[in-house]
Amino acid sequence: MPPLPLLETYLELVAAIEATARDLKMPVQIEGYEPPNDPRLGVFRLTPDPGVIEVNVPPVKNWQELVEQTESLYGAAREEHLTAEKFELDGAHIGSGGGNHMVMGGATSADSPFLRRPDLLASLVAYWNNHPSLSYLFSGRFIGPTSQAPRVDEARNDAVYELEVAFRELPEVGGYTPPWLVDRIFRHLLTDVTGNTHRSEFCIDKLYSPDGSAGRLGLLELRAFEMPPHYRMSSAQQLLLRSLVSAFWERPYRAPLVKWGTLLHDRFLLPHFVRQDFGDVMKDLRERGYEFDDEWFRPHYEFRFPFYGRLAKDAILLELRGALEPWNVLGEESGAGGQARYVDSSLERLQVRALGLTEGRHQITVNGYPLPLQPTGVNGEGVCGVRYRAWQPPSCLHPTIGIHGPLHIDIYDSWNQRAIAGCTYHVVHPGGRANEVRPVNAAAAESRRIARFDHMGHVPGRFAVRQPRLDPHFPFTLDLRRMP
Repeated sequence: MPPLPLLETYLELVAAIEATARDLKMPVQIEGYEPPNDPRLGVFRLTPDPGVIEVNVPPVKNWQELVEQTESLYGAAREEHLTAEKFELDGAHIGSGGGNHMVMGGATSADSPFLRRPDLLASLVAYWNNHPSLSYLFSGRFIGPTSQAPRVDEARNDAVYELEVAFRELPEVGGYTPPWLVDRIFRHLLTDVTGNTHRSEFCIDKLYSPDGSAGRLGLLELRAFEMPPHYRMSSAQQLLLRSLVSAFWERPYRAPLVKWGTLLHDRFLLPHFVRQDFGDVMKDLRERGYEFDDEWFRPHYEFRFPFYGRLAKDAILLELRGALEPWNVLGEESGAGGQARYVDSSLERLQVRALGLTEGRHQITVNGYPLPLQPTGVNGEGVCGVRYRAWQPPSCLHPTIGIHGPLHIDIYDSWNQRAIAGCTYHVVHPGGRANEVRPVNAAAAESRRIARFDHMGHVPGRFAVRQPRLDPHFPFTLDLRRMP
């Protein structure tokens, strides 16, 4: 195909080629130049990426088209034996690693709501800052300051302060707004720690970039979304985002920004506080007139924070769930093909939630150390995160610290100085075997996870608990790497 200036001319040529091929009964493969850009033209783009196939879908105009397109995409992938999920050797049921990035804008850059109303982008950034559950509930396993979609306040202590200054520079709603203003205000804030404008939770590379016309499309890309395993889960995410945009268009979000500091990872990597914070989001939407139900997002919660096991003793209930752990990029090392930077994925975190505890009597210990259980607002209930090394890679942070598994979790009675019940969580196969094949489906993966939880294993007899060295900056976490 030659380069042509008009879409009509391009389509006439394609129709002529198609008619000729039909008359001659000759198969033809179209190559050459793409058709010229035209807002009337919907384009699918398929690009092979490492481990996944990236599919860029055309924009849609209404909710019905969005649902149909999402369902069709998942259905076509399933027919080709492609899925948006995968299973690890240890039974982890995770996403494929491909991004479910949401791109929003208008038919043309002049129609983009983010260029017409810069306060809309400010509302989204501020709301995501104040509700970290939106950053972590739908993202992939690789999170943190060196991930593909870091939060604004990750790795930069002054980021929130600078955002407050930027918000003051926004024009009043209804006033004149030149299209380049949004880019000038936010370009150097919505980046990762190295200044990469693409690797950011809110990417404005194609909003109104000064680099050229290809970056002036009026588009905002939200990158902290990973492909969920089912099309309805994806549709629920898109419905949430559309509703927030609609809500902030009608009434901008004006709440002051929260400076989370170390509490961001210490608190909101635990499933209890993610669910609690996301419940506040649902409540906000209902108060604005959007009838959301928390149960619509239960599959996301169960998929993101898998259930490991439960132990009951008298009136005490102990529950273990998977939590999140940032993977940090390490320093450069020499490799076979040149310089390489590894990612430390050897650390894991789980949440321990206990109900029915008697204050001053019962404690929960892990490998002999009492957990700093934090109250949840329910009498006798507390939660805490346990950070531990799951495996020993050749390159990692603190390579002299070994593996902490298995984790022995006891319900300790301090009045009688003995454990009354306990369980064991095995980081690997309880028998020490190495799984050679991946689980074939979700049920097989779940069975491997459940097999690593043992209802037995508490320490018998009288003993005194060890006194941990807790960090006041991380009150919600017991880090076994810091224990003697």
